[in-house]
Amino acid sequence: MKFALTLPNRGVLYGVTTPEQMLQMAETAERSGRYSDVWVGDSLLGKPRMESITLLAGIAARTKRVRLAPACMASFPLRDPVLLAYQWASLDLLAGGRTLLMACTGIVPQAGGAVEAAHYGVDGKARVERMVEWITILKKLWTEDEVTFEGKHYRLQGITIEPKPAAKPRPPIWIANNATGPRDRIERTHLRVARHADGWQTSLSDPEDVEWRLNDIRQKARELGRNPDELETSVYHNINVNEDRRAALDESKKFLDAYYTVDFKPDRVESWTAAGSPKQCIEHLNVYARMGINTIGLRCTGWDQMGQLRRVIDDVLPYVEGGR
Repeated sequence: MKFALTLPNRGVLYGVTTPEQMLQMAETAERSGRYSDVWVGDSLLGKPRMESITLLAGIAARTKRVRLAPACMASFPLRDPVLLAYQWASLDLLAGGRTLLMACTGIVPQAGGAVEAAHYGVDGKARVERMVEWITILKKLWTEDEVTFEGKHYRLQGITIEPKPAAKPRPPIWIANNATGPRDRIERTHLRVARHADGWQTSLSDPEDVEWRLNDIRQKARELGRNPDELETSVYHNINVNEDRRAALDESKKFLDAYYTVDFKPDRVESWTAAGSPKQCIEHLNVYARMGINTIGLRCTGWDQMGQLRRVIDDVLPYVEGGR
């Protein structure tokens, strides 16, 4: 079990954090030795925030060991893939090969999602198609020269990007998804992970739901001739350490409602947040550790970001089963 610190870069809009504080938190996470990754949020017009690649470049300059990633890149299908390949290769060079690109469709149900769809002219179906095409294009541009590609949404002829990323053969690409609806629809999203990605991430939080999805993705990887143990898996989660569990959940709901401009149901906040005393947080996270999730991404859902981070480092992470 590994841990990622998820920085709330949308929080600069409503007083949760500052750009400098996020850089300091990344440094603190690395120095602690408890975190393997630092992640940042990503969105363009859907849920505005500090731009993810720019922020990750700043973090790359302030850290030496932790892996850097967006969690997840909701803007992935909207970005020009050749430009993105250049940008990400440069980021990976700055980070010395420590980047991880998490792709997702980025479909946003809030009002900003409609603005984004209208501006870019990309609907939900096209987002899915573009995500798969873009992953294929990035893999080729990072490992080949004079790349030619003919897809439904993008074409290129004899394109080479230089310099290439530091990571060899290339930076890993995960797919993040939380599909709902009929089981066959959900399984199609799992098949995309097994076929195209180096890892899977979800922000779903019902343990039984997460576990069957995890097992289904691994089975589909086996059926495609892949070693499922080489497919990394993670959950995108929240944490609020407070001996008063009710206060921890109340603050988390206030934080998440503001962050996503959604009125979250209390049971969703409770399942998506390790909340309460250190012991209660540890017990909550152990559920995912026992099912075999590789990495838990943790975002502190409170206004005392640094104070929460220190409590997580000192009082929680050392005691999660299999943590390192």
